[in-house]
Amino acid sequence: MGKNKVVYVCQNCGYTTGRWLGKCPECGGWNTFTEEVDIYTPTVKRKGALNFLTSSGKPIPISQAKEIEYIRFSSGIKVLDNALGGGLVKGQVALIAGQPGIGKSTLLLQLAYKLSHQGKKVLYVSGEESVDQIYLRAKRLGALNDNLLVYSETVLEKIEETVEDISPDVLILDSVQTVFSTELESSAGSVSQVREVSYRLTELSKRKEITTFIVGHVTKEGQIAGPKVLEHIVDTVLQFEGERGSFYRILKVLKNRFGPSGEMAVFKMTTFGLEEVPEPSAFFISERNADRAGTVIFPHTEGNKPVLLEVQALVLPSVYTNPQRRSEGFDPNRLAILLAILEKEAGIFLRDKDVFVNIVGGIEVDEPGIDAAVAVAIVSSFKDIPLPPNVAVFGEMGLTGEIRNVYFAEARIKEAKRFGFKRILAPKSVALELREPGVEGYRHITELLEALDLT
Repeated sequence: MGKNKVVYVCQNCGYTTGRWLGKCPECGGWNTFTEEVDIYTPTVKRKGALNFLTSSGKPIPISQAKEIEYIRFSSGIKVLDNALGGGLVKGQVALIAGQPGIGKSTLLLQLAYKLSHQGKKVLYVSGEESVDQIYLRAKRLGALNDNLLVYSETVLEKIEETVEDISPDVLILDSVQTVFSTELESSAGSVSQVREVSYRLTELSKRKEITTFIVGHVTKEGQIAGPKVLEHIVDTVLQFEGERGSFYRILKVLKNRFGPSGEMAVFKMTTFGLEEVPEPSAFFISERNADRAGTVIFPHTEGNKPVLLEVQALVLPSVYTNPQRRSEGFDPNRLAILLAILEKEAGIFLRDKDVFVNIVGGIEVDEPGIDAAVAVAIVSSFKDIPLPPNVAVFGEMGLTGEIRNVYFAEARIKEAKRFGFKRILAPKSVALELREPGVEGYRHITELLEALDLT
């Protein structure tokens, strides 16, 4: 038998090389390489494979394939069911990631209790807490039920044996970075271990039709830690977000094979756990100070359900040689581009001003439809002119100042009207296509500013 091949694997992105490197050429991380045994060499026995995808048949025309009707069941948390497209599916594997202390374990323990209360057998496996610690948290949350089984273990083979023995309806693993396989020489949390654990748990869940939730850690940049295959292999990827000092938490659906992605569920953190927030729009705009300059409402959507967000801007004379450009929930690079557009196309000179932008509620928005709202909020603060309280703005801005169309425009307009906004300022193409009362269309940023008396 030959000697096992040793490789060096980046613990941030999974990049593999035959020699140690100080800087990863893939992700740019420093001192991220660790020595591991290559699990794909013939000398290493490996079980981690998606055997449930293996077929002994022959290729067939896609028109002859069978339509599978997935049977959904409720998680017991209505906002989560809505975000997932109607509920959970047997055999579904979901990855939930978020910052430490954000509430992942709390949410999953409440979810486990809701499902066990429905009569489903739930196995909660923790590699971070003892059984006694889980009990104390469950007692505080009022989540005690005989159908909820807790198990503290970090060895993958023992977890597999337990799952085979009790055949739960739902499996929760907290977390994948703490579990390791004895068949690999690398330590728990390494790229090889995370990849192996995810493959084998996915294969087990599909074969026995177990709905599985896997908790994943995040890096200091907020990205899901571990190899990208972890996100590719699972059916659903959930990102838990929120500011440490805020009561509110946002669960984003980044990927979903059984429903639309881009949906979100909003929760409120209390002493007794997480409470559902059925109307996210009402939450985000509830404390808005509409009579002050620099605030505007933006109808945001990444999935089927839009949410109204408050965009705030603050513009002040700079006391430093280099003016500050800061943003929370909005890309700072995009902010620099918008400031350049405002100067070139609208004559708004902010080169000697500090500019701060904030998306209220701790949510991060990376869609281009927010451009017009951010630009309007900045000019409103710069000129110290409050905007009318019944105005909502959306649209992408091009480098020449044009206002471009964005997706789900009709859904955005309906959500704004539902909350009483009489004027929806949108791209001209949207207004011409929909021809709805209250929708005003504009082709250029200067037209938009003139309509709001900000010129």
